[in-house]
Formats: sequence, structure tokens, C-alpha cells
Amino acid sequence: MPLVVWVLAAGTFLMGTTEFVIAGILPDMAPDLGVGVSHAGLLITAFAVGMIVGGPTMALATLRLPQRLTLVLALAVFAAGHVVAAVTGSFTVVLAARFVTALATGAFWAVGFVIATGAAGPANATRAVSVMMGGLTLANVVGVPAGSLVGHVTGWRGLFLSLAVLAAVAVTIIGRFVPRTSQRAQVSVRSEIRALRQGRLWLAPAAAVLIMGGVLATYTYVAPLLTERAGIPAGAVPLVLVAFGAGALGGTVVGGRLGDRRPMVTTIPAAAMTTLALLALVPLSTTPAAVVALIFLMALAGFTINPVVTGLAVRFAGDAPTLASALTTSAYNTGIAAGSALAGQALASTLGVTGPAPVGALFAGLTLLPLTALAIAAKRRTTRPVAHGTAEAQGPVWQNVTEATSTTRS
Repeated sequence: MPLVVWVLAAGTFLMGTTEFVIAGILPDMAPDLGVGVSHAGLLITAFAVGMIVGGPTMALATLRLPQRLTLVLALAVFAAGHVVAAVTGSFTVVLAARFVTALATGAFWAVGFVIATGAAGPANATRAVSVMMGGLTLANVVGVPAGSLVGHVTGWRGLFLSLAVLAAVAVTIIGRFVPRTSQRAQVSVRSEIRALRQGRLWLAPAAAVLIMGGVLATYTYVAPLLTERAGIPAGAVPLVLVAFGAGALGGTVVGGRLGDRRPMVTTIPAAAMTTLALLALVPLSTTPAAVVALIFLMALAGFTINPVVTGLAVRFAGDAPTLASALTTSAYNTGIAAGSALAGQALASTLGVTGPAPVGALFAGLTLLPLTALAIAAKRRTTRPVAHGTAEAQGPVWQNVTEATSTTRS
């Protein structure tokens, strides 16, 4: 992998940490801001909404800016948002700062995926996406626990200031290692929107929504399942969450390694395995060893799909990939929001702590629909020639994948 891909992964780690660490410090933030913990939970919602709308919006707003400048501006806004939140006593201001920070994060990820895949080249595009997503996974495994510890020791304001400082350092690193690019005036908003007319391009974000909805629907409410049904002590729950993080990291690596050559052969079995693991959680969740193994397997299989569908979305968009990348990023957050909301309803039903797992299994099972449609579309495309000069005929990519995608690059 080119060095720039690892630099972008570090930026993803930082931004992923700020997205998820808030859950661990809400009890500290709420009284300081004069609100209840449940009301303070809006800080998580605001960030999710900002990510959902911010990716596509900021991708179009910064389309004509040089890519490196877009990344630097995104990190600068990210840092400023944390400083504002750290020095104010108003919950409303902190809420607004979280939303603006999420907009910057969406812009960073959308442009970052495009730079990473371009730098890695066609043969390693999916692997480059997996490296960037690995930064997000590491944020859950390492960044969130470390950030929570810093927040408890220095206070949540100290944590926010620390994140702002790290973002300022990232600005320097991005400016040093991300290559200077010309202004992207040759890619118009109309071109980006026109690329979305392809039906198959929408299948990749659809798969992203469903698989994340399935995995995170269960993960969000996994603690009650572990303590009340499996009998695992509350103090040991973080160790199980580490197993989830390890599985997610492993799945991201597997998807990156295999997805360039065999995207559908990689993703369709992974979706089926995720579904089966989630279904098995209900009858086997009374056995601690079994529930830990299934949570690891759920994360391993589920996160295998992410880098592949992101890479496919960027590829299908051809010369206008920024908006497609942003929509895929938004899709993950949409899936998290929808899956978690429905799982919460299931948790409150007569199903109790076993309710979220069937909801997750339904989402994961539905992921097979867009993935199968992609596989069918790819086989059809290989049976007919591609017109010269179209977006499909601009060079080879994903070689030797006749079973999954076209052998020409958008």
C-alpha cells in the first residue's frame, strides 16, 4: 500500500474515535451540560445525522477544490468543532458542534476513499479501502477505550481538546504526505449526479445499509444479552467487545485481500454466514463460550463485506466517484441508525434480550438480495461487448472476476 493510504487510515482512526467515544462519556457530559443522560444521547444522534447528510452534501460542495485542500479543511473544521464544544457550557452549542464535526468527517471519508483507491491502483483498490476502514475498526478496538479513559481522567473537555490537537497534527501530516492534485474542475456536479443513474451503483450502498443494520442492530444491545442470558459478569463484557472488534478488524482485512479478485464470491457467503451467526445467537446465547464465538463470527463475516461494496461503488462511478463514495459512507450510518432503532423496539418487546438478534438476522439476510443482483448483473455484462469510449472501457480493473464483476474498469 502507498504511504498515503496509511496516512488516510490514521485520519479515519481519529474521526472514528470521536464518533463512538461519546457513548462512554455521556454520564460525565450530561450533568456538566445541565441535561439528563437520555437527552445527552442526542449528541450521538446528531453525529449520525451529520454523517448521513454530510457525506453527499460536502462531496458536492467541495467538488472543485483540490483533494488535499478538502482533506485539510475537513480536519481544520473537525478540530475547531472540538475546541468550540470543549469551551462552551451550552448543550445546544455542543450539539451543533457535533453536527458540524460530522459534516467534516463525511467530507474526509468521501474524498479519502477516492484518493486511496486511486493511489493503490485498480488491482489493489478494495485493499486500500479495507486499510482505511481498518482505521475505523481500530478506533472501536483501541481509540474508544483509550478515549474513554482519557475522558474519565481529564474530563470530557480535556478529551475534546486532545482530539482537536491530534486533528491539528493530522493537518500537518496530510499536507506533507498527500500528493498535491490539480483543481477538480474537469469533474462537474452534473457528472457526479449522472453517474448515479446506474442501477448497479445503488446496489452497493443498499448492501452497506443492510449489513451494517444487521451487525450493529445486535451489537448495540449485546451487553444485556451477555449479562442476563449468557450469565457473563458485567466486568467481563468489555473483553467480549474486544472479541467483536478483533472479528471486525479481521473481516476488514479479509474483504480487502479477496475483494479485488472475487468480490461476489467473497461477499455473498459472508452475508449468509452473518445471517446464520445471528440466528444461532438466540438458541446458543445461554452458553458463554458459544455466544462469544458467535459474536466474533458475526463481526468477522459482516465486516468482510464493507470494503468490497465501497470499492465497487467507487469503481462503478468511473470518473465521478466522489459522490458515490460519500453515499456509501452515508449508507453505513443509515444502516446503523435503522438497525439500532428496530433492535431497540425488539428489546422492549416480549422477546426481551433475544429480540435484537433476529432483527439483525433479517437485515443480514436481506443483504443477499443486492449482492445477488450485483452478481447477476456482472455475469450479464461479461456476455456482451462494452462500447468503446464509455465509462466502462477506460482500463482494466478487478481482473479475473468474471464470476462477480465486469473485467473492465469504470
